[in-house]
Amino acid sequence: MPVLQPIVNIAELLYRKGIRDIIVCPGSRSAPLTLAVARHPHLHVRVMADERSAGFVALGIAQQSRTPVGIICTSGSAVYNLAPAVVEAFFQQVPLVLLTADRPHEWLHQQDGQTIDQVGLFGAHVKRSYDLPADYSHTDARWFIERSLNEAINLSRLLPAGPVHLNVPLREPFYPTASEPFTYDPVRIIDTLTASPVLASETWHALLQEWDQSERTVIAIGHLNRNPDLLNLLQKFTEELGIPIVGEITSNLPHNEEFITHTDTFLTLLDSAKKEALRPDLLITIGGGFLTRNLKTFFRQSSLNDVQPRRHWHILPTVDRITDAFQSLTTLIPADPYQFLVKLFADIDYQRFLQGDDDTDAKGFLSLWQQADRLGAQLVEKTLGSPDQPMTDWSATQQLLEQLPDGSILHLANSMPVRYANLCGLSETQQISVYSNRGVSGIDGCLSTAVGAALATDKLVTLLIGDVAFFYDRNALWSAPIPANLRIVLLNNDSGHIFRMIDGSSQQPELETYFETPHGYTAKNTAQDANLAYQLCDTLESLRTLLPDFFHPGDTAKLLEISTDKHHNQEQFMRYKTQRNDA
Repeated sequence: MPVLQPIVNIAELLYRKGIRDIIVCPGSRSAPLTLAVARHPHLHVRVMADERSAGFVALGIAQQSRTPVGIICTSGSAVYNLAPAVVEAFFQQVPLVLLTADRPHEWLHQQDGQTIDQVGLFGAHVKRSYDLPADYSHTDARWFIERSLNEAINLSRLLPAGPVHLNVPLREPFYPTASEPFTYDPVRIIDTLTASPVLASETWHALLQEWDQSERTVIAIGHLNRNPDLLNLLQKFTEELGIPIVGEITSNLPHNEEFITHTDTFLTLLDSAKKEALRPDLLITIGGGFLTRNLKTFFRQSSLNDVQPRRHWHILPTVDRITDAFQSLTTLIPADPYQFLVKLFADIDYQRFLQGDDDTDAKGFLSLWQQADRLGAQLVEKTLGSPDQPMTDWSATQQLLEQLPDGSILHLANSMPVRYANLCGLSETQQISVYSNRGVSGIDGCLSTAVGAALATDKLVTLLIGDVAFFYDRNALWSAPIPANLRIVLLNNDSGHIFRMIDGSSQQPELETYFETPHGYTAKNTAQDANLAYQLCDTLESLRTLLPDFFHPGDTAKLLEISTDKHHNQEQFMRYKTQRNDA
């Protein structure tokens, strides 16, 4: 058996554990790992030269496939470049398997190149770290490698899912000779079975009693992947039980006549008495974090005679941490949110049938929320409705969202694009799946994540991104094969636009130099280098004309650069904020 056979066998074990996609970052120390996956007949291996971008590409693939994606990189600072994607995956609960090559540990602090302390490098931002042995002469070492890899992959999938790190010290020689056989030995697979938590009967009845004692109930949806079955169920809660369903674009909650999606606007239009009328006795939350400050502040507020919800249930599959985002949590419920709500609706509906209850009062509470939501929608429409205004980032975003092809995928970059998109929203009829890196909410990796998503699906993937985020992450277009189903819409206002919208930074004389950092770049040369079809647009009329062809299938990915004036963007947004405050 070759000296590095246990490393070669890692590729077979990855495959046998259901992993199909591997991102490789070229390097010398990682050569045995690279050859092992590259020569495996059933693994799909892609090469990315930039480790930071590679991590986010893997994240985008894993978001779509909902299965772990492997990443291989060489030793030293290369490993640290994975960190931004690792922390995003950790807080977004996306499974990644990191295989980092390392020097044997005796060479640490011995002035050997590309040698840093990699053991436990990602700290608390991976579910677990493993350090494999550098010597395999004893059978226990081979057993330990197989056992560790089995455990790591299982753990990456167990809820809450997330990244795991396997540090792999490697000794030379790294490369097999021409006469050396390169085969994969049989490997042992160890699976970890999962069980869904079941609430005791008395616990369930206590929850039903709390529901009955609550006259005003709200269900709020945080960051969540689109689930048509869940959306249909939530529609029943609203239509039949009169429950307000509150969420944002990152909740994948679409605009319809029922759901509440304009909270960021209307919560600033209401006086304290009207806000008080919207406060629930029971708040039920599912999903991840919420995007907008206004919604979070509304539920957190406790200054007016203890106005927080008397009861707050947060439903999630695992309860290893207390997540109390609104500072009002009373009950953490370990359950699959969809299955919990299915049973809750069925039991309440049956109870209403037995009692002949039509929930008139509850529907009056729902009506208050829906009236407020329509008020918010009207203000957005008024802000964007002026026929003679120049094109802005916001009006361009609205036009883009209205023309997105039905059933496609939308990726929203952080900073202003995700906020503009949330103010506009998406129609229920479009059936769009929305993704955004809201685990840590950084701009690093937004482009790379969308590239990864497009690699993992045949659907059209559209990325809406600002100029700073785009240019920061353009290595995503460097070495990855850019899939033809990717559409990049770049809002280029030549600045860190969000700082012009924030009250504090916008008032400072250092705004342009130290916060916005204008750059003067366009994406034309980047698009040419990456072989992207490129178009430039600076009016709403031309945008409407360009979008149908832009979304049409083609042989290459496409980039549409929208040029706007940051001062016009600011004027429009300030006008919107003034109207909110004056309402």
